[in-house]
Amino acid sequence: MMKVLSIQQPYAELIVSGIKDIENRSWPTKFRGEFLIHASKKFDNESFRYLSIYGGHFEGMTKSDFPLGGIVGKSTLIDCVTRYPSGWFIGKYGFVLKDSCRLDFVPMKGKLGFFEVNLSDRR
Repeated sequence: MMKVLSIQQPYAELIVSGIKDIENRSWPTKFRGEFLIHASKKFDNESFRYLSIYGGHFEGMTKSDFPLGGIVGKSTLIDCVTRYPSGWFIGKYGFVLKDSCRLDFVPMKGKLGFFEVNLSDRR
């Protein structure tokens, strides 16, 4: 079994690309370790526009370039903080990430919070 966390695009893309080093949440977690990144079906259009214009991210990309509704990568959660020296941290809680990377897309329904999945059962 592996833990999974659903994250809206385009933020899931920033994490699996190694650009975003923290995931902001309104709730804390005691979990530490490797987990899968699930791109939710909902796409944050406003953040995409803002990050494209002011952050210089996603050059030449459109919404259709972002996989939705499945596993897109993995990361390791090493800490849960209320303060962090990253431009990506906007609180209330931040899940500090390392070793984030992209994986082959696996379609899957998401859930709120961390949830568990057995990928070997998905054939």
